[in-house]
Amino acid sequence: MYKLPDSQLGIFYALGAYLMWGIAPLYFKYLEAIPVYEILAHRVIWSTLVTALFISYLKDWPNVLQVLRSFKNLFMLTITSLLISGNWLVFIWAVNNDRMLETSLGYFINPLFNVLLGFVFLNERLSRLKWFAVSLAFIGVAAQAWQLGELPWVSLVLPLSFACYGLLRKKVKVKAITGLFLETLVVLPIALVYVLAFAESSTSNFLNNDLSLDLWLMFAGVVTALPLIFFGQAALRLSLSTLGFFQYLAPSIVFFIAVLVYKEPISFIKLFTFACIWTGILVFVFENKIKKWLR
Repeated sequence: MYKLPDSQLGIFYALGAYLMWGIAPLYFKYLEAIPVYEILAHRVIWSTLVTALFISYLKDWPNVLQVLRSFKNLFMLTITSLLISGNWLVFIWAVNNDRMLETSLGYFINPLFNVLLGFVFLNERLSRLKWFAVSLAFIGVAAQAWQLGELPWVSLVLPLSFACYGLLRKKVKVKAITGLFLETLVVLPIALVYVLAFAESSTSNFLNNDLSLDLWLMFAGVVTALPLIFFGQAALRLSLSTLGFFQYLAPSIVFFIAVLVYKEPISFIKLFTFACIWTGILVFVFENKIKKWLR
């Protein structure tokens, strides 16, 4: 039986992960009639269950117990849990309030935020070209702020929370699936209490819903966990530079879904902002080739 080389399998997993992240807004948009906090609670509840099933399948519970014995790991995972939960909340709210373009912009900015955090907290030096790329992102955000009369908070909160999440997760040496399980486990009691005691919408009681709606809500666990599992498998098989090219696939898909499917208006200022971010990303990605060309 033919077996794909690791590099090709890695590309398959990377495409799968970023395609799933790219079309995820379609899923949350379908649930837009349900309150945002309720969707978030279901995302936490069913993600905990799905990741627990995967850990059982992989027979990896000893690794989970090992992580639980470390107070430092638990403390860090509690912080990352709050960061990723906040990120999910803002993302769901933005998608369901016709601000999908802002989420796309936010995730395009994310790599540049990573560079800045690396400079501030990890003493990583920035070349002149990287500073130029970051400056372009700043100009784009400033243009948005000028048009709106306020900072485009969705486009800033999403990359900042996710970049901080990634920075802290580097400090915790745990597998992706284990980390996600423990992060959702931390906020699981809050999600359960909200759904069982505080949610008052017409959809909050599973017994009163159509089976199809309940299945859609349960699917939140798959939407959350499966792309991360694919990403983890891709990371094992591909170099970081190769994997880096795929990270722009998801926000690109979100951009086209927002404009072509949901007809979100895109003004000249928004196009200018995206042009600044896209140019900055090109400079960031092709830095070495640009340096050679400038010599």
